Amino acid sequence: MNGRRAKDVAALERLLPTMLPRLDLPRALLRGRYMAAAAAMEHNGTPIDVEMLGRLRRNWAEIQDQLIAGIDFDYGVFDSRTFKLDRFANWLAAEGIPWPRLESGQLDLSDDTFRQQARAYPRVAPLRELRGSLADLRLNDLSVGRDGRNRTVLSAFRSRTSRNQPSNSRFIFGPSVWLRGLIKPPPGHAVAYVDWKQQEFGIAAALSGDAAMQAAYQSGDPYLAFAKQAGAIPADATRRRTELNASCSNNAS
Repeated sequence: MNGRRAKDVAALERLLPTMLPRLDLPRALLRGRYMAAAAAMEHNGTPIDVEMLGRLRRNWAEIQDQLIAGIDFDYGVFDSRTFKLDRFANWLAAEGIPWPRLESGQLDLSDDTFRQQARAYPRVAPLRELRGSLADLRLNDLSVGRDGRNRTVLSAFRSRTSRNQPSNSRFIFGPSVWLRGLIKPPPGHAVAYVDWKQQEFGIAAALSGDAAMQAAYQSGDPYLAFAKQAGAIPADATRRRTELNASCSNNAS
């Protein structure tokens, strides 16, 4: 152990007795266990199809042009690889789609706004995916070691909600979802991609002891269940029917 680390450990040994009465020890220990798990994930990495990644990197400019040609044909908002604000404004006007604006009066082109608008107006969704692929995907930044595994610092607890916050450009799960097709286990192995559904909502329901919130979570679709509890939609409503009604309403307006 080098001198600096030894001093840190000695200082912590003196500091801990003072801090201990104020620590939420069970959760602190849980966080410590998670740090060990995060370290294991960083060490193991994610197996990548290196050959396919190399082909994508070599041909990325041509792929960009083909993506734009295939999708922008229905929109006409790109000039070469440049998204043109005035063309987009004209397209919105022709489609009758209202769009949020910044304080300056300019159209809000943030990805969050595109995501929200795509939910209300499905016609926006392909354009949002195209913009995301072109802007967010920097293939040369993806961190892949000589063993063909993607590794980057997960930055545990870094976000305001204590989530991991790794680099979007270096981490295979950061850019567009389709890039995850590069995940490829070695021969004789398999990879399971598992996502915990509505994790934060479930934790909040458990910690609050709110019976209605717990029932909404256990329904499998807490947002739909909450809308029913609030009387905003009929008790027999389904997600599919609600989305269709919203789409018809938006098209009518």
